[in-house]
Amino acid sequence: MPDLDRVARIIRDTAATEILPRFRALGAGDISEKKPGDLVTIADVESERSLTRGLVALEPGTAAIGEEGVHADPTRLQLLGEDAPVWVIDPIDGTGNFAKGVPRFAVIIAYVVRGVTEAGWIYDPLSDAMVMAVRGGGAWCDGRRLRVVAETRQSSLAGSAYGRTPAGVRAAVALEASGRVGAVRNRGCSGLEYMELARGEAHFTLHSRSLVWDHAAGMLIAAEAGGVATFLDGSPYDPRISDKRPLAAASAETWSLIASIVTAPAP
Repeated sequence: MPDLDRVARIIRDTAATEILPRFRALGAGDISEKKPGDLVTIADVESERSLTRGLVALEPGTAAIGEEGVHADPTRLQLLGEDAPVWVIDPIDGTGNFAKGVPRFAVIIAYVVRGVTEAGWIYDPLSDAMVMAVRGGGAWCDGRRLRVVAETRQSSLAGSAYGRTPAGVRAAVALEASGRVGAVRNRGCSGLEYMELARGEAHFTLHSRSLVWDHAAGMLIAAEAGGVATFLDGSPYDPRISDKRPLAAASAETWSLIASIVTAPAP
């Protein structure tokens, strides 16, 4: 296993040099689209390069895949099934927010070995909060062990939800209309949503796709904080699968409630 704190320092240093100086300071030529509505900034590109260099140098013999690198060469995803450990890098999770100057974005790093997420880090550069987890070793934030929130009344349940139900209704709308949860608050940043769940500030987070850079670290962190983190169909989370919906919740009861609402068949 890599040294968790050394990885955290690499993440912090990269955010300080490549990300924060560019927040709300991007020029017109610093933002482009990979496809309509899918933004990338110079901060994404340069921070991914910096993280890749630092992490591979920390653990020689490892490979690295990042969101921007996979966009250029999708075959790099095949590295997740090979023997060499893989660093999975989301240099800026919540690029849309970052590009608009909205203060909701994070850096996500996962360490995957033979298809199993062994460690994960999520960093909020604006608050300097770092959440990390190692498989079997718990989830931590600045030396404090994290636990998901204790069970509460349904009317108090809050979290995030993306995608649609079988009836074609947005999951967030279906949950709010059900009257069985308190609030749905989508941050546009899965990293921050997983952090909220692990720190006991939210009860669930549901996503429409399982892209590895968005979810490998967060699903591990949620599970190590005592939550339930699987695909929406109930199968175990696997970072090599990108076309299923991940659902993490503070308890089995909450997981089942959210799943029942968003998978209800059309009338």
